[in-house]
Amino acid sequence: MEIAICGKPSCGKSSFFKAATMIDVPISARPFTTIKPNVGISYVTLSCPCKELNVKCNPRNSKCINGIRLIPIKLWDIAGLIPGAHEGKGLGNKFLNDIIRADMLIHIVDVSGTTDAEGNKTEGYNPSEDIKFLEKEIDMWFASIIKRHIKKIRDEKKAATVLSGLGIKEKHVKEAINKVGINPEELAKELRKLSKPILIAANKIDLPDSEKNLERMKRDFPDLMIIPCSAEAEITLRTASKAGFIEYIPGSKEFEIKKIMNDRQKKALELIKEKVLNKYGSTGIQDCLNKAVFDFLKYIAVYPVENEHKFSSKKGDVLPDVFLMPPNSTALDLAFKVHTDIGEKFIGAIDARTKKRVSADYVLKNGDIIKIQSAK
Repeated sequence: MEIAICGKPSCGKSSFFKAATMIDVPISARPFTTIKPNVGISYVTLSCPCKELNVKCNPRNSKCINGIRLIPIKLWDIAGLIPGAHEGKGLGNKFLNDIIRADMLIHIVDVSGTTDAEGNKTEGYNPSEDIKFLEKEIDMWFASIIKRHIKKIRDEKKAATVLSGLGIKEKHVKEAINKVGINPEELAKELRKLSKPILIAANKIDLPDSEKNLERMKRDFPDLMIIPCSAEAEITLRTASKAGFIEYIPGSKEFEIKKIMNDRQKKALELIKEKVLNKYGSTGIQDCLNKAVFDFLKYIAVYPVENEHKFSSKKGDVLPDVFLMPPNSTALDLAFKVHTDIGEKFIGAIDARTKKRVSADYVLKNGDIIKIQSAK
């Protein structure tokens, strides 16, 4: 699973990446601060089964904070994009090559309208234009490649091979051709929708014109998921939490003050509470990540255990591991995910909640706790 963060220069893209990963990256008003992709580990969050089962878990490959399981994912912050990228303008070629590996894109849009299409400071800019130009640039890039290889694309088998170079799966190629045929422009648009779904992060939601612009974006793009967010607010909250001033779980609508702060620190947190948390329910950063993984890509979280009665490993660690699995994954897929040898020696599996045996082709559900049985 590869999730890429993208957007024009100065949209707050690198701030979003820092807010999600807490990795220090260059953050600047200058265009093209991101040249090489920044890669970091972030987390998606789910309610941990430890609450339901009334047990204390001992996570190894993840974290659990107050019954919320934080599951690691890889995040890419790729080069900024400006109109004309498909013609090589700015870092267009770099951006387009970077998105090949992405299963989906989180498009960071400066919803305040204070930066133009190229990331320069302005006033009254319509952020809906950023959504239009990102879609257009990808569509035109895809269309140019389709036109170049149109003879091969008329052959369905060759089409899948040609377009796999864009990170497009064979099933998406077949679905798109069946739906719209091989007209380059129509096919490009359909392939982009299927292979590179886009979630819109409406960043800088706490600035003066942001709320008005958010409503305009929702009217202009009723079929898109648009999430209001503030990367700067999330950075502030995570920094304060790390320093021990507050207790804060990413994605929460509240925080608890733990240490005395000065007036400036108090004021900053009060403003975040008033302008972001109380108004929108969270900073939106965690919501973007969760919806990307669970709603768009439809991954599920599954907990493998070795003792189905204690929900533990052989060493007694309770709910030690959790894996994100693609939709329609089976018990056998989980066995291979745990270890190749376990998959190859798979005998069966047990649903730890019901204690019932399940077959190799049992389709896993989100939150399943599964004991894998394998030959010695």
